[in-house]
Amino acid sequence: MFGDFLPAGITFALVVALCPLLIILLKKLNLTQPIRKELPADHQLKKGTPLMTGSIFLLGIVVALMYSTNKVMLFLCSTFILFSLIGLLDDCWKAIKQDPGGISGKVKLFFQFLFTGGLLYIVTAKLGLDTKIYIWNHWILDLPFIVYMVVIVLFIVGSANAINFTDGMDGLLGVVAIPTYFFFYMITGNQDVQVFCLIMIAAILGFLIFNIYPAKAFMGDTGSLAIGGSLAFLAVIEKVEIVIPLLFFVYFAEQLSVIIQVFVYKRTQKRIFKMTPIHYHFSLKYGWTENVIVVVFGLIGWIGTFISYGYWKYFLS
Repeated sequence: MFGDFLPAGITFALVVALCPLLIILLKKLNLTQPIRKELPADHQLKKGTPLMTGSIFLLGIVVALMYSTNKVMLFLCSTFILFSLIGLLDDCWKAIKQDPGGISGKVKLFFQFLFTGGLLYIVTAKLGLDTKIYIWNHWILDLPFIVYMVVIVLFIVGSANAINFTDGMDGLLGVVAIPTYFFFYMITGNQDVQVFCLIMIAAILGFLIFNIYPAKAFMGDTGSLAIGGSLAFLAVIEKVEIVIPLLFFVYFAEQLSVIIQVFVYKRTQKRIFKMTPIHYHFSLKYGWTENVIVVVFGLIGWIGTFISYGYWKYFLS
């Protein structure tokens, strides 16, 4: 058991030790966060904060690969790296051009669908993952391969972007992602998955030292898309797609708030929320501080984790 926690401990130490150096380097290179003009005044003060510091998570990938090069670990690390590269491209554009919009959504989606389709094909056709969706005890939805590919690719890309939306306040995504990784650590019977989840939790905990309010660094899409892609694929690998509405509740609430806002505004010129994603709504309408929002959303994340675990325990395992 101690051996499983050792890579996480090494990752935590490396992130804590090297993140300050990365922050200094990013500042010297002027790779900093531009701020959307429509964001609240307190967010405007964050302009110039080092961006793409989520690249520090790749230290965890190095540690993971030193621990194991089995096919599952290689797959999870590849997923993390590929989604991180998409985020890095977006962050570089934001930082260099000082354009908070980043690269176009079409470009990001193109690479997300490309990488997701390729990775899903590998894990099903080459690594033997079945195309069944487990619903309740012996209730199983056995989809044709092509149908399964289409449905799950849409699920993964949608989930990754939902998780990306959550990275909008200091420490928010990190605090919400930790219980999600912990869920997969609890349910898996694969040691590589357990170690990967522990390493990700350790990397996020180390990063949060520099990312909690007031943040000294932002993970950027380099980190948030990588977290999103890896969590979505973990759900597919562990065959728990049915609990995702609960487990990913915060992420989907963030994404749906944007979709609802855009849909309603285009048709009525009225806004349902003060601002989206929804964490800004709680700040502007109710005056919640960033720390309060992070704590509340994190608590909801833990509640979703334990309810999802209960469902898995009694109806899926």
